[in-house]
Amino acid sequence: MEIGSFNEKYNLESDNFKNLKLVYYNLNDSQLIQQSLLNKEGTLGKGGTLLVRTGTHTGRSPNDKFIVEDNLTKDDIWWETNKSISESNFNKLHSDILLHLEGKKLYVQDLYASADERFRLNIRVIAELAWHSLFIRNLLRVCNSNEINEFKSDFTIINCPSFKANPSIYGCRSSTVIAINFSSKIILICGTEYAGENKKSVFSVLNYILPKTGVMPMHCSANHAIDNPKDCAVFFGLSGTGKTTLSADPNRTLIGDDEHGWGPEGIFNFEGGCYAKTVNLHPAKEPEIYSTTEKFGTVIENMVFDKQTLELDFSDTSITENMRCAYPLSFIENASATSLGGHPTHIILLTCDTYGVLPPVAKLSVNQTIFHFLSGFTSKIAGTEQGITEPQPTFSTCFGAPFMPLRPEVYGNLLGKKIMQTGAVCWLINTGWIGGAYGVGKRIPLKDTRLILKSILSNDLNEVNFRTDKQFKFQVPVELDGISSEILFPQMAWTNESEFLDQAEKVRGLFVDNFKKFYDHVDTGTRRAAQELDF
Repeated sequence: MEIGSFNEKYNLESDNFKNLKLVYYNLNDSQLIQQSLLNKEGTLGKGGTLLVRTGTHTGRSPNDKFIVEDNLTKDDIWWETNKSISESNFNKLHSDILLHLEGKKLYVQDLYASADERFRLNIRVIAELAWHSLFIRNLLRVCNSNEINEFKSDFTIINCPSFKANPSIYGCRSSTVIAINFSSKIILICGTEYAGENKKSVFSVLNYILPKTGVMPMHCSANHAIDNPKDCAVFFGLSGTGKTTLSADPNRTLIGDDEHGWGPEGIFNFEGGCYAKTVNLHPAKEPEIYSTTEKFGTVIENMVFDKQTLELDFSDTSITENMRCAYPLSFIENASATSLGGHPTHIILLTCDTYGVLPPVAKLSVNQTIFHFLSGFTSKIAGTEQGITEPQPTFSTCFGAPFMPLRPEVYGNLLGKKIMQTGAVCWLINTGWIGGAYGVGKRIPLKDTRLILKSILSNDLNEVNFRTDKQFKFQVPVELDGISSEILFPQMAWTNESEFLDQAEKVRGLFVDNFKKFYDHVDTGTRRAAQELDF
């Protein structure tokens, strides 16, 4: 098809668009970069990267996310966390966005999610900005020419940053809206240029659909041993806790860095790309990710750079700490060609403890794993959401509450079933603070976390002696080659042990109080894991 031309199949009339100026359909990376530069959306960076700013929104807006409440969803959705929008308000917003886009040019990408073809979801993304089209092309999976010719969309995203919603008209909270209609299979995004909303809306859809098929959707990264896809590890965690960094191991094969399903044959990546934080990125510590910041087609968001040399400043957070780069998975040299892996041998829950009391690693029973998975204790890292300026402790159930439409125990029960079926060994790794809380203590060194992880994946950690932690009842290694006692015994790193004990008691109480809302919805084994802490 000629770029920008209209015809019966591609003029978007089937999506109710009218009087458009021009439609650019499935442009490749080079064409989208060219369009972005012509539109003055960004700057051409070193190696052919695209340097962009996301305006006032430099992170997700979870408080502006909505699901249409109708006959399909009213009894399914976890409404305690997910906000509802009426069908009439959604339809009004949809109509007004279409009217707003008349006379404009749009960029369309027909893509799909899920490397396992049995669970494939076709996604049409209609974007107002060319760089958004490049971003989502990097992050989702690209169709081949035959697939494009036969493409039928399962869900359609309409992304219109220039449309500002009026709360009095649409029943929303602000001028920003991310709204999903599972009945009409349309996703509306307006009032924000932050591109991450595109990928997370797809993840939310998969989190609604897949559990009904027996597939466990997971906010996790995953890798496997080189030449052995059956030796697979998954890393649950919120953004900023180490999912991308720890899974991008040059000695293992990367399956993906953020979103996966656990199906009947094992792990599969939903996406075709990575969305990595670049703050303080170092070529020696994270060479695989660092190298992508000079590769053609990488989208680099909200980074300060030298206007003459185009050198990136990885330490300047004056725009945001949530600076990121989006690139295809193929940019990582050791990435999997199939994005598939076997059933996980190891399951790792990543937490970022700002209180400074959790050990750097603990071995979990199955019941403890479900307890900590549902608890989702961690920290929101600065910049990942609007208004977050420093690490904030939080309980984000399933390590991804903003993206979970169903009740948490649906995911918890499914995860527990799969662990029991496969015998996966489960661990909690803390990448947060030691020697004191945030502002007093220090972050656990990345080199120590990597060494701990290496011991887990090589199964060496199974052979050491463990102690039962007095506060949290999980098993903690007594010693580990290369790791100091101050790391393995957090109280030793505090100058005042009684202050440590008071802080640990406080955190234990937070766990107990938080879990009360799940208590009546989980099995007896998970209840026992909760009761162990309630003493």
